[in-house]
Amino acid sequence: MKRVVNFSAGPAILPEAVLKQAAEELFVYKNTGMSVMEMSHRSQDFKNIITDAEANLRKLLNVPDNYKILFLQGGANTQFSMIPLNLMKNKKADYLTTGSWAKKALKEAKKYLDVNEVCSSEDKMFSYIPDLNKLQFDPKADYVHICENNTIYGTKYHELPDTKGIDLVSDMSSCILSEPIDISKYALIYAGAQKNIGPAGTTIVIIRKDLITENYPDYTPLMLQYKIHADKDSMYNTPPTYGIYMCGLVFKHLLNNGGVEAIYEHNKQKAALLYDYLDQSKLFKPTVVKKDRSLMNVTFNTGNEELNKKFIELAKNNGFVNLKGHRSVGGMRASIYNAMPLDGVKALVEFMRKFEEENL
Repeated sequence: MKRVVNFSAGPAILPEAVLKQAAEELFVYKNTGMSVMEMSHRSQDFKNIITDAEANLRKLLNVPDNYKILFLQGGANTQFSMIPLNLMKNKKADYLTTGSWAKKALKEAKKYLDVNEVCSSEDKMFSYIPDLNKLQFDPKADYVHICENNTIYGTKYHELPDTKGIDLVSDMSSCILSEPIDISKYALIYAGAQKNIGPAGTTIVIIRKDLITENYPDYTPLMLQYKIHADKDSMYNTPPTYGIYMCGLVFKHLLNNGGVEAIYEHNKQKAALLYDYLDQSKLFKPTVVKKDRSLMNVTFNTGNEELNKKFIELAKNNGFVNLKGHRSVGGMRASIYNAMPLDGVKALVEFMRKFEEENL
């Protein structure tokens, strides 16, 4: 069966070369006589897999030596709890609310800390990023939290807030590895793997080592303590072994194709192609303020629910799947993560042009 052009927001498209290699190694991995899924996480073979994955991620993002990389489970939602529990000192934190996930992170943090909502873009359906120059942070805040790319709404921080020295924490689930970043500007980065890194089930945490302490409350569950995972190099318990293996293949694939710098140029080209069409279209309208648009998640709408439904159904019949917008906002969304080829976006734009001609 022919593969579809998959615009899913997550779990999302993976590089075809990676999928083919994984298929070849699925039954027997190298000379082990077994699948990675059957392999002991205590074996030297798996230790090589996770060590290589970490080393290659360090290369891709230029992660400084004073940061620890953790491969965890539980998705970004678990990080909503782990972060306040592990980073609390003054039991205060500042949160910027720019979408549903940022809002959920804030709600969870309120269980443990005195949380200040510094700003919100909910007044306009999260269609923009608030003016970062006007923000006032609590100098006693333990950290400032942002969701850097808002998957549902299609917005992205294209600059970081000046936190005046307060530790910055970022949910990068839907934009990690899509463009170069300066890790030293962050205290902690976390990302669910299922968008730009690998299959669902693995969570990446990059944390400055001085934050890995035992300052968490006594009631903090063992598995929600960064130190327990850091001390055991992500293998306190059985980690998501096959997911880590797949992430490692993606890291190697990126390195072999020019790294983050090269994929960033590729991503800009894809996004420009789609946004340029949307900006001149008489039928489809982009839903995000131009300066705050995401490279990864492009949201748009016809303004007519029946027409939206017709487009989504016809697109699916023509091999363009998962274009339906999130249920909370409706419309359409094309997630064009790293693994989405330029030809896939070109084909979508041509299909949209044809649909527009036939439905105006």
